[in-house]
Amino acid sequence: MVMELYNANHMMGKGPFETHTDEYEEWFEKNRFVYEAELRAVKELLPTKGESIEIGVGSGRFAVPLGIRLGIDPSLKMAEIAGKRGIEVHEGVAEDLPFDDGRFDFALMVTAICFLNDVKTALREVYRILKPGGALVIGFVDSTSPVGKKYEKYKAENEFYREASFYSADEVVSLMTDAGFGNFAFTQTIFRDLKEIDHTEVVKEGYGEGSFVVIRGEKQGTEGGN
Repeated sequence: MVMELYNANHMMGKGPFETHTDEYEEWFEKNRFVYEAELRAVKELLPTKGESIEIGVGSGRFAVPLGIRLGIDPSLKMAEIAGKRGIEVHEGVAEDLPFDDGRFDFALMVTAICFLNDVKTALREVYRILKPGGALVIGFVDSTSPVGKKYEKYKAENEFYREASFYSADEVVSLMTDAGFGNFAFTQTIFRDLKEIDHTEVVKEGYGEGSFVVIRGEKQGTEGGN
């Protein structure tokens, strides 16, 4: 999950995503049990039908196995890898999505929220491009969890997430609510230190125990929140 934090969702700048793509890809192979658990947690809340997009698609590590074929990302290197995996990638950022209003049935963001320059603007943009009742699914490291606290403590020492802003599940719910989302559902996984994980961990409903949390919210009404 440390390397996953630069899941090419780094909206602040391309930096490490452009220069450390090999290291990024290797993380998923070396930490496959963490990766598999996170995939399962996301999949449990992800709609199975409709037009979809991953915002901060990176190299497609989540989009491909989850059946999402369209993404947006600021990193050209990551986009190139995702393209080879069959993803159509648009260069851009979450705060200014180049898509029409009401186009998508659901959108996915995995760890992207940690790296956004302007979270409120980004969530309003996602709201805008979703159809009424469309879903936004966000996966992230909970700042109040053991892994989240560890990341925050040592982030200055790591070039990949030194500029990250970690959020708690309650904070993400509040941000999503302000943007116009509601009817929330939650899953969680990663209940031990990453170094101790030697099998794919279970996925539970709710939040407050696992370090990796997934929240699904549905677009309410026809206009964004405040």
